Amino acid sequence: MERQPREGIGRSPTDAAGAGTERRLAAWRQAVTGNVLNLGLVSLFTDLSSEMMNPLLPVFISGLLAPGPDVAARTALFVGLLEGIAETTSSLLKIAAGSWSDRLGRRKTLVAFGYGFSSLCRPLMAIAQSAWHAVALKFLDRVGKGIRTSPRDALIGDSVAAEHRGLAFSLHRAMDHTGAIVGPLAALALLQLLLGRTMWHGSASVPTPAEMRALRWLFALALFPGVGAMAVILWRVREAGARAPAARAEAGAAPAAARPLPGRFRAFVGIAALFALGNSSDLFIVFLGRARFGFSLVHLVGLWIALHVAKVAFSLPGGIISDRVGRRPVIVAGWLVYAAIYLGLAATRTAHGFVALVIAYGFYHGMTEGVEKALVADFAPPERRGTAFGIYHGAVGLAALPASLLFGVVWRLYGPALAFGLGATLAAVATLLLVLLLVSAGGVPASEDGR
Repeated sequence: MERQPREGIGRSPTDAAGAGTERRLAAWRQAVTGNVLNLGLVSLFTDLSSEMMNPLLPVFISGLLAPGPDVAARTALFVGLLEGIAETTSSLLKIAAGSWSDRLGRRKTLVAFGYGFSSLCRPLMAIAQSAWHAVALKFLDRVGKGIRTSPRDALIGDSVAAEHRGLAFSLHRAMDHTGAIVGPLAALALLQLLLGRTMWHGSASVPTPAEMRALRWLFALALFPGVGAMAVILWRVREAGARAPAARAEAGAAPAAARPLPGRFRAFVGIAALFALGNSSDLFIVFLGRARFGFSLVHLVGLWIALHVAKVAFSLPGGIISDRVGRRPVIVAGWLVYAAIYLGLAATRTAHGFVALVIAYGFYHGMTEGVEKALVADFAPPERRGTAFGIYHGAVGLAALPASLLFGVVWRLYGPALAFGLGATLAAVATLLLVLLLVSAGGVPASEDGR
């Protein structure tokens, strides 16, 4: 029987180079197909549903409040409360859900339940009769998000090789933002159908009764993209890499508790939480367009679309660059842009300047959203990846209540300029700390983090 040569013996350098290229291409294909692609579709459908609603929620809430000269200030306060409570609840559940998925050794069940719960609760906003109803329904929507997010991100991390995680997570975020483009476009089409030419008229006052009726129909129809997301989860998403604790023990693997998360991971989470304290809801940016410049419903939706087009444009470059030069330099660049944009929003007094700043704001999202998640996956051993994502999402999200609530209170008391200026200051401090962490780590490439 003829013996086969061992790998690397009896092969020409050209053959070896070809085999290496083939392996790299296979790993690259893995990063943009399978679970990464399917979970991207799930996020696309889900964001299509939620982003039909989100850019219009501040206007809808202002229509639920009693009329008065301070309705814009009261709306800002309610938006801060709504976003803060919802995101804090979501964050607490993200911590628990990540740990649950590690203990179960399965991610898909929690992912499916979380998306399904949100898809059922979100359209109920159509029957809200008070601002407190809107707060409660946003809370329920975010319960589902809290259950699904950490297991989903861990499943993406399980499904792709380390050297392409930046690309994989950024592709997922790009598809998510694509849904955030399609959703507002669908909203525009529906508003045209329901309101006609009047949808182009806007003011800083509360919406008209016709606008409120149109918004309620729009929110109800958000059910259907959520159904599409569930179909993809149930029939296309597969488990990858995770195994039940008993199976790991039989294989002789060390218990998850015996492999602590590295200190650099905890330091990064702390810095990211500080940055999040100054990172209030993007709904405040949209509402600034209404309150300061009198944008109509269609202008607000168009602004939201432009923002997410910018996010998509920068997401993939951000991930690819992070795979080559490291995660943290890319995040630093994104955070610096965030601070500059918030300073600009505090000062701008022209509608054109405001729109330009909102589009530039997409650079921050593209450079940071997927890359931060890739860094978390780099830090964590596979059997603790769900726990790591839970800690990261939990810490960042727990800062959402004070962040959005503080922003709303400062806006209410001192105006939007000081609120945006405060966000820029906190972002600058966090960026400085991340630079210090980068220097102390010696510029370790992202692919080596956590190994």
